[in-house]
Amino acid sequence: MALSPAEIEQATLLAWPALEEAADGGWTARFAHGYTKRANSVHCLDPADDGRAQQRITALAELYRARDLRPVFRVTPLAGPGIVAALDEMGWDVYEPSLVLGMELSKRQRLVSALTKYFEPSDPEWRQVQADLAGYSAQTRNVLGQILDRITVPACGIVVYDDSYQPAGAALAVNAQNCAVLLNVVVDPAKRGEGFGRAVMHAGLNWTSQMGASYAAIQVLANNKVALGLYRSLGFEQIYEYHYRRAPQ
Repeated sequence: MALSPAEIEQATLLAWPALEEAADGGWTARFAHGYTKRANSVHCLDPADDGRAQQRITALAELYRARDLRPVFRVTPLAGPGIVAALDEMGWDVYEPSLVLGMELSKRQRLVSALTKYFEPSDPEWRQVQADLAGYSAQTRNVLGQILDRITVPACGIVVYDDSYQPAGAALAVNAQNCAVLLNVVVDPAKRGEGFGRAVMHAGLNWTSQMGASYAAIQVLANNKVALGLYRSLGFEQIYEYHYRRAPQ
């Protein structure tokens, strides 16, 4: 059975925890030293909670500025019209329109056409491969490690290898309340188009299905045609749109 946007958003927040949070009613401000917008933005999970939006946005924005972060609001279908109107009036610009794709999962195991290894997210080897493939700085690697250490639901680091046993792709698979969330999917730029993205996705879907997930969700930039083509070929369909709003400099 398909999940609602509220259920998917809850699952993705569990799958990718922030390092610090501040609550305001149905809103949550998340902070993680600037690494990923998902962990460094305000989220609303109750579309009815949009009262006094300007005052609340202003107060939360100061928390970001105090941490040397540009204030960001994640606008999903759960952000009520009062929030959107306030952001418009305050001049917060729209950036990175994105999509949430989802599909029901069966127990059928998908073919993984590459040598694959599964890791605990705490494993230094997987963290190293993930960071190397993504080209992370030392600071970003440190923040990534802190986020991974805070995951409280079943999670698995995945690496797929080429014929020379060199890492070709990696991902993080999480089973959050029986929703499979696939994160940090990355393929070596020199090996794109060789099927490693499909292989790492198949591995992640297989693992989460075995862990009891009955639904899968993934977030993707709306203009990432290559990723969208891959995910749709796997059976994912668009569930809803979202975007980010950021405060004027």
